[in-house]
Amino acid sequence: MLRQKQNVMPSTSEVGHAKNVANFEHLISFCTGYGSSYNPSKNSIKLTALNNQLTEAQKAIAEVTAKTVAYNNNVNVRMALFEPLKKLSTRLVNSLIATDASAETISDAKSINKKIQGQRASSKKEMVANPDPNQPAPESISTSQQSYDQLTEHFSKIIELLGAESSYTPNETELQVSTLDTQLKDLRTANTNVGNAYTAISNSRISRNKILYNETTGLCQTALEVKNYIKSVFGATSPEYKQVSKLKFKTQ
Repeated sequence: MLRQKQNVMPSTSEVGHAKNVANFEHLISFCTGYGSSYNPSKNSIKLTALNNQLTEAQKAIAEVTAKTVAYNNNVNVRMALFEPLKKLSTRLVNSLIATDASAETISDAKSINKKIQGQRASSKKEMVANPDPNQPAPESISTSQQSYDQLTEHFSKIIELLGAESSYTPNETELQVSTLDTQLKDLRTANTNVGNAYTAISNSRISRNKILYNETTGLCQTALEVKNYIKSVFGATSPEYKQVSKLKFKTQ
């Protein structure tokens, strides 16, 4: 069965990235509210720099979201294209049986169709919501991609077999080799599009993670430095420091 929802949904980790950015915005608001009392000498924690870093982080979060939507759309398109493949394959074999094809050719077609019927596109989600961008694609993605690739290859073989059989000249347009060739091209394009869309998500996450979690310039590190500055100015027991210390920034 190919009718599985395989969309990427936000995980706790994805929500955590957005929460870090939201808390950083709150931190800037507090700093702004301190007026002239917030006057650090370090350029990277001055208000202008903080606002620039916030804008960059917000754009990075939005980019991941946009790439995720694009990936889900490509997954759904592929699912729709592959959905009728098994029934169609059986129709093709039955149509071949009705020709003057040899018993050997028919046997070969049945063998290919058996592989198509037995090949199961993964029922798992095609992607976990927050893979490590430095590691290979998660197993669920790899397994699903291989399943679709194999289905495409089997379908290609049955088309090749039909095209080589001179007596295979069905009147039904959807069973004709020229139509099947076009369908095969669409399947291959769909596979490529899903793969490219996953790559785009992975790359956007790498960029986001650098912006948020770089050990020296990342948003979370900057937030820590801002908190330390506020503690130095107002004191560790001050209401100002208590105010900002409640803002949590989770690192990777």
